[in-house]
Formats: sequence, C-alpha cells, structure tokens
Amino acid sequence: MTITVGIKALNEEANIASCLESVIGEAKELGGHVVLADSGSSDHTVAIARSFASVRIVQLADPAQRCCGAGAQLAFQAADSGDDFFYLIDGDMTLLSGFLEAGMEFLRGNPDYAGVGGKVIEENVQSIEFEARARNDLAKRESNTGDVDRLDCGGLYRMSALRQLGYFADRNLHAFEEFDLGARLVANGWKLGRIEAPAVRHRGHSMAALSLVWRRIVSGYAGGTGEVVRAALEQHRMGMLLRGFSHLRHAVMVVCWWLVLLACLLSGWWWALVSITVLPGIFLSYRRRSLRHGAYSLATWNMHGVGLMQGLMRARVKPDLPLDMTVLQEPVA
Repeated sequence: MTITVGIKALNEEANIASCLESVIGEAKELGGHVVLADSGSSDHTVAIARSFASVRIVQLADPAQRCCGAGAQLAFQAADSGDDFFYLIDGDMTLLSGFLEAGMEFLRGNPDYAGVGGKVIEENVQSIEFEARARNDLAKRESNTGDVDRLDCGGLYRMSALRQLGYFADRNLHAFEEFDLGARLVANGWKLGRIEAPAVRHRGHSMAALSLVWRRIVSGYAGGTGEVVRAALEQHRMGMLLRGFSHLRHAVMVVCWWLVLLACLLSGWWWALVSITVLPGIFLSYRRRSLRHGAYSLATWNMHGVGLMQGLMRARVKPDLPLDMTVLQEPVA
C-alpha cells in the first residue's frame, strides 16, 4: 500500500531541510512519494529543496491565491493519485520515525476512519499562543487519544475517502482548513482519530502577542472564520459548524458586544459604555487565571469578530477548481 507525503511551505528556509530529511527517510521505507508544495517563497526554501533529488517540487502559479487552504490543496493536487494514503505536514515540522507505519496500520484495521493523527510535540512553548493552545487542549482534553473532529498539525488520510469529497482542502480558506475537511468527511459518514504514537515536532514562529493578532488580521488569516461559515452555508453544514466551531461562537459574541457598545455610545449611556467595555477583559482574566492570558483571549476574540466580517464578504471560487501550478522539479529515482 503506497503513500504520498505532502509538505506545504512558505518561506521555511530555516526548517525545510530537516523537514525533508525526516520525511524522505520514512517515505522511502514504505515505497512512498514526497511532494513539496511551495506557495511562492521569497527566501531560499525552493533552492534548499532542490538539493533533494527524490522530491517533487511544485509551486503555486498565482501568489494572489496564496492561503492555508490553497497550500494544502496544492500538495494534494500534486500527489500521486494512485496511492492509498496521503499525509500532510507543514514545512516547520519534522516527521517522527514510525508514525506513518503506525497510522497506516490503524487505518487498515479501522475501515470506518478516514484519517488519523498522532501526538504533536511543540518545541516553541515560550510564546503566549502556544501556552494558550496547551491550556485549551488540556481543558478540552483534545491532547488525548480517541475520536476527534479535525487533524490539526498534520494527518494521515485514506485516499479513497478524499476522492469521495472531490477535493482535499478548500482553496478559499485562509485558516481552519483542517476543521472544514474534518466536517466534510464526518458529513460523508467517516470518522477521524488520534493515536498515542508521536507524529511530529513543531517549531512554529514566535511573535509578540498583539503583533501576532494584528498580523493575522492584515494578512487575511483572521478571515478564515467567516470563510468557513460561507463554505458551510453553501454545503448545508451549519448545524455541524455551530456545534463544533468555537471560533464562530466567539466571533458572534464579539459582534453582539460591539453592537451593544455602539448602542450605548449613540444613547449617551456613558457609565454603561465604560462598564460593558471593561467587563469582558475582567471576565476572561478571571477565567484564565491570568491578566496576560485574559488580555490575549480578548484580543483573539475580537480578531475572530473582524475575521467573521472579512470572510463573509470575500469572493469565493468553486473549491474543486484545480489550482494553477508550476512544476519546478520532478523526482529522480
């Protein structure tokens, strides 16, 4: 049974060599293929990747189409369509030995599962973003094994399940493409799981909290909230979205908060305006047991509110339309 490992990358010159080294060794043992899908890097990512002769390298032809969903879809589009499995990994990760084999064994033994992930080892744990992720995972027990609704940070998928969908990742999505994929698979009757086996080491990018929030707004990443809603509306999956997509609930609460603040401002209710302005920050700081984490949560919730508006207003193209790509290197046996 064969496998393609797809790597999506953008400006990963510091990490791409170690990522490719880890993937090539594992894929070779399984007789698999490796594809690097570059979204238009302006650094030395592609030049470094070219030194790995066994890797197929493709690049997004139109940088204006660049987004998280397009990067993942490009990797899938360039995969060997005859393979039985497809594994997606980011360029800032390294694949851990043994996971692909363990994942394939799990899928062979569980024919009702479309995909499986493993444990993600975060190496950049100093930033508030990853502190918040770890805290949320612990609260929701998402770090445990079992059934999940998405495979964040990489997953191994059954090709036959993906072929039923017509496309892998929605090329319109600037974020949350894993959630959207999981929702479509579940709607088709499939399950997703996470097993004990360590899967990847994730380096990530460290950035100051407020700078990260602002970058996500101006880059369009925040708009993924509204884009996921648009996709769900088109495909009549809003019930599933309302149950499982907490970012939408946060965004709706924030928009309602904005409207209440506007009403207080227009009515001249100054004490109410001041009280309603500060109460969410106080509540979140108490809930997070930290003023720092409370402030970051408030900033990210507002980001999702902005993103809901951004994404709802963005034009969409049909998600199953092929992406234009340039083949930069074909593998040498």
